[in-house]
Amino acid sequence: MLSKFYDFKNLKGDFTGGLVAGVVALPLALAFGVQSGLGATAGLYGAIAVGIFAAMFGGTETQASGPTGPMTVVSAALVAAATELTGSLESAMSIILLAFLLGGLFQLIFGFLNIAGYVKYFPYPVVSGFMSGVGLIIVILQLFPFAGLDSAKSTVAVMQDLPRLFSEANLNALLLGGITIVVYFLFPKITKAIPSALVALIVATLIAYFAKMDVPLIGEIPSGLPAFQLGGIFNVDASAYALIIEYALVLAVLGSIDSLLTSVIADNMTKTKHNSNRELIGQGIGNMIAAAIGGIPGAGATKGTVVNINAGGKTRFSAILHGTFLLAVLLGLGTLAAHIPLCVLAGLLIPIGFKIIDFKGLKHLLKVPKADAVVLIIVLLITTFGSLIQAVGIGVTLACLLFMKKSGDISEKGLEVGKVADLDGSKPWQDEIEFYEKYKDKVIIKHLYGPLFFGFTSFFKDQIKELPNEVKAVIFRMDRVPYVDQSGLYALEDIISDLRNENIEVVLVGLKEQPKDMLEAVDVIPDLVPEADVFNTIDDSFTYLKSKLKDS
Repeated sequence: MLSKFYDFKNLKGDFTGGLVAGVVALPLALAFGVQSGLGATAGLYGAIAVGIFAAMFGGTETQASGPTGPMTVVSAALVAAATELTGSLESAMSIILLAFLLGGLFQLIFGFLNIAGYVKYFPYPVVSGFMSGVGLIIVILQLFPFAGLDSAKSTVAVMQDLPRLFSEANLNALLLGGITIVVYFLFPKITKAIPSALVALIVATLIAYFAKMDVPLIGEIPSGLPAFQLGGIFNVDASAYALIIEYALVLAVLGSIDSLLTSVIADNMTKTKHNSNRELIGQGIGNMIAAAIGGIPGAGATKGTVVNINAGGKTRFSAILHGTFLLAVLLGLGTLAAHIPLCVLAGLLIPIGFKIIDFKGLKHLLKVPKADAVVLIIVLLITTFGSLIQAVGIGVTLACLLFMKKSGDISEKGLEVGKVADLDGSKPWQDEIEFYEKYKDKVIIKHLYGPLFFGFTSFFKDQIKELPNEVKAVIFRMDRVPYVDQSGLYALEDIISDLRNENIEVVLVGLKEQPKDMLEAVDVIPDLVPEADVFNTIDDSFTYLKSKLKDS
């Protein structure tokens, strides 16, 4: 009977995957809880609720969900703002939990309204600048805990308080934090069978405990099942509604983007296709339940998902088991977690912060179009030292305005580019018919029209995924592409990389000056597409491919 609902041949892989993902998630849940300002318990509660219920109702079979860096940064900003508004954390809890609850509800609504279809249109410089800003926030806010000191709640205040870091630092805390980082990076060189974050947490904590080091600790974590904590949301003052809705929307949008990006990674690893709308519904349910028990919100966790799949996870049971493992830890090992030093958690979070920073986007700042570079830097600075909400709003607005200006400039030059951002491969052009008839089973010709920009990249990727398995080569005709922005550039790079991984040759034809300069600037040419595969005319490419296919 049960076999109708679950294929037991997946049980071993699901059990191993879920267990390993849970082990990876444990130290991060505690660390993100502390980072949020609500304590390690809130991180653990959030990891349990989102981990179990997002997996149960979500649309990505192997996705492990829980607190993530970006979601925690927004949660911490909310906690700080609500505490400042009410005067104390205790008084602010109703505001905080109501915002968490509404964030989950908004995600639920996004799923039912197919908002997932629009999330993918965020420009790359905005996402890159925001994520890099989030990474910097995590690093900056952990500097003082790493040194065993109390920290200010904003990056600006931390930077202003930096002299105290050098005069009052706890040497024991610095030593433990340093040990944590060293173990975190070096242990995978010994073995990857055990998550290095867990090993670093245990090693540093044991050293602190047996050496009786005087460093700040997490403190007691309540044991037993968490209690319902939403009773006070009905007494929230009306003056806080604007703050609540503002942060709830940011949590919902960011959680959706975070989760769907991880879903795409899971798809690429498992060769499956997730259900975006169902995924948002599952994430929304998980975050609403997390809020109900006092946990911080979460999203699809890339690291946990990758670990789950690599360890054998095949179905949603593996992701549910990952959350269930954390629940077992809460019920049985909560008292042991009280001995974990805060500097050790900071030692785990600082490397994670650096991993969130988009070094690829930053490295190419001088190579990508200037407009994209400006948007990325503005979003990065506003995110890090200003408002997360304003950073995204300003970034998207700037990106759209700059794109409209670029489109106007292109039109003024009288370039015949067809309709903006279109792609067609269904019908051969007149100069392709003879070649098409002979090689249509082995070579696909894709025609690109207009600027390749952020509004087109997702559609572009979806088109390429539908290529037949027997294809040996893909020709991209780019005679009518006058301009490529950073989003289009990286989309093209990803597509070419995926095709090359499938042993499909990529041929570029008719590159204009700006697109060619961009592809050479980020080394797509010649690293992914050799100079020998770049042609000025379609006839030259046909001659080359005929010879190549004949030889093969």
